[in-house]
Amino acid sequence: MTESRVALVTGAGQGIGRAIALRLASDGFDVAISDLPRAEESAFTLRKDIEALGRRATFAPADVSKAADVSAMVATVVSDLGRLDVTVANAGVAKMEPLLDTTPESWDLTFAVNTRGVFLTWQAAARQYIAQGHGGKLIGAASQAAYRAAGALPAYSASKWAVRGLTQAAAQEFAPHGIKVNSYAPGIVDTPLWREVPEVFEALVATIPLGRAQQPTDVADLVSFFASPAADYMTGQTVIMDGGMIFS
Repeated sequence: MTESRVALVTGAGQGIGRAIALRLASDGFDVAISDLPRAEESAFTLRKDIEALGRRATFAPADVSKAADVSAMVATVVSDLGRLDVTVANAGVAKMEPLLDTTPESWDLTFAVNTRGVFLTWQAAARQYIAQGHGGKLIGAASQAAYRAAGALPAYSASKWAVRGLTQAAAQEFAPHGIKVNSYAPGIVDTPLWREVPEVFEALVATIPLGRAQQPTDVADLVSFFASPAADYMTGQTVIMDGGMIFS
């Protein structure tokens, strides 16, 4: 009997992370849900939804900016689900503020979650993959801002450019272990973050060539591809999926 594949998704409590977790469950993965401890209620609901699809699920809470939390997160995944095959470092934060108004504390928080969080999550997962001896997939959250920075999001843009660079470096380091590393770069996704500034959201949606806002399920489709055997010869790439706003 073939052992079930296991995926870990950080920032899975809502939005893009939730959509990714459900898509991977639909693809046949058992799924470890990770988010901050305060997201336990939404994680419980998501766990039930995954189990309704016939897959196992567990909650592995973590603040991805803290190394001890991330190590414990991966240990929980392996303890509860037996192994780890795909890791999606999806957790992220964004705050719209011009550079002149960005405090050092705000800058540091953005990088702690968006960049340090990917680094720590991938590092812990890669160590587990190497110990298992059969490779794996590392998938990260970048953004279209990793190709064309957004003036209203200087800290966020810089943090996502860093994810793109980390993707390329990690792909080279881990290739001998059979570990593939890729990142997704969404555009204007219909999430609560954008709904907080409806006038900006609608103005940006009007510039999308495909004529609609991106949905979390659109991002999940790309992650599903990265996680699948169809992407086994692909590594080191950050793929833009934004409805045609930016061409690379």
